[in-house]
Amino acid sequence: MAPESENEDMDRAIALSLFEESQRGRNVIDHDSQLEDDAQLAQAIQESLNVESPPRYGYGNMYQPAPFYFPMGGLRICAGCCTEIGYGRYLNCLNAFWHPECFRCYACNLPISDCEFSTSGNHPYHKSCYKESYYPKCDVCKHFIPTNSAGLIEYRAHPFWVQKYCPFHEHDGTPRCCSCERMEPRDTRYVPLDDGRKLCLECLESAIMDTTVCQPLYLDIQEFYESLNMKVEQQVPLLLVKREALNEAREGERNGHYHMPETRGLCLSEEQTISTILRRRPRTGAGKRAMKTITEPYKLTRRCEVTAILILYGLPRLLTGSILAHEMMHAWLRLKGYPNLSQDVEEGICQVLAHLWLDTKLKSGSGSNVASTSSSASTALKRGTGSQFERKLGEFFKHQIKSDISPVYGDGFRAGQQAVNKYGLQSTLEHIRMTGTFPY
Repeated sequence: MAPESENEDMDRAIALSLFEESQRGRNVIDHDSQLEDDAQLAQAIQESLNVESPPRYGYGNMYQPAPFYFPMGGLRICAGCCTEIGYGRYLNCLNAFWHPECFRCYACNLPISDCEFSTSGNHPYHKSCYKESYYPKCDVCKHFIPTNSAGLIEYRAHPFWVQKYCPFHEHDGTPRCCSCERMEPRDTRYVPLDDGRKLCLECLESAIMDTTVCQPLYLDIQEFYESLNMKVEQQVPLLLVKREALNEAREGERNGHYHMPETRGLCLSEEQTISTILRRRPRTGAGKRAMKTITEPYKLTRRCEVTAILILYGLPRLLTGSILAHEMMHAWLRLKGYPNLSQDVEEGICQVLAHLWLDTKLKSGSGSNVASTSSSASTALKRGTGSQFERKLGEFFKHQIKSDISPVYGDGFRAGQQAVNKYGLQSTLEHIRMTGTFPY
């Protein structure tokens, strides 16, 4: 019996082994078939459902991305709505997957269906939206600044006001304020002055228009010199004049240095007859124009080395004051018997005093919104500066002095300022008296 039982056990083991072998063979065949089906499905999806990613357009660079084949094992998550992308159309852009309706402009939030788009950082934009958001616009005509022949955006920019404008506005008759030098937008009104200059309305707020109104400012400059122990003993007439009168007086002087392209102040030493402005009241309301100036001849008599100080009319208070401080220094040097100085030394130290007066006024400003025209001029003088724009204007006039590129006024100021900062004003003036040069 034992041998027969062993034979039956052997038969069952062989049968079980054959069954398992047949099952393994079937599994291999089924797996191969599944891989073949999967490959066909992937190819079909790629050919019929995938759309090419649109070329990227950002900062002037464009490219055409290569076709992207997705592995069947992972999920595609839309970067816009953060849900799974099933079977259907999709985009592969900016290293992410998108439903077509989820790929939207960062500016207008509308879908991007164009073949080209722009980017800023990781954000897509319509080309038109990107231009609207990032391309510079002209501060004068408000249009996009055009490209030049090389395809580059070219514009002019004011070094202080950070104003951008199309290059051709420098030659197309666009007005520029004679004080702050800004080009205003096309619809901005200017006040025309009798001598052809134009003044913007903001500079007009503190403009000094005649000799009478300028007298409180003249007293303030005299007090400023006294505070520096540099009192001017003689009474020197101050006259506000038009451009023509200033140019005529300049031609009548034998000596003098003049700041081009336009002279705004003169310290006279010769006897002349000057047409000075007595009264002018600007009117800026709707439909109103500025009144004509009233002038009167003024005979200058030489009683000392200085006969008068002339200042161009119609300039803002702080600019008028800085010019007056400059010309007062010319008068002080002549009245104190300083020898004939080189241009860079004399104009340089005069610019130092003009800059010092501006700096004093800006530091003593109250920040109150007080206009400094006509009757309020004296009050504003005691307070320093009025409106925020006037303070900004004062900083601009300081910037003009410091950044002047002329060898006489610019280099002279920087050499004089360096000497004053190092040795003090009185020691610098004494060195100039003895040597005719700045101390180093």
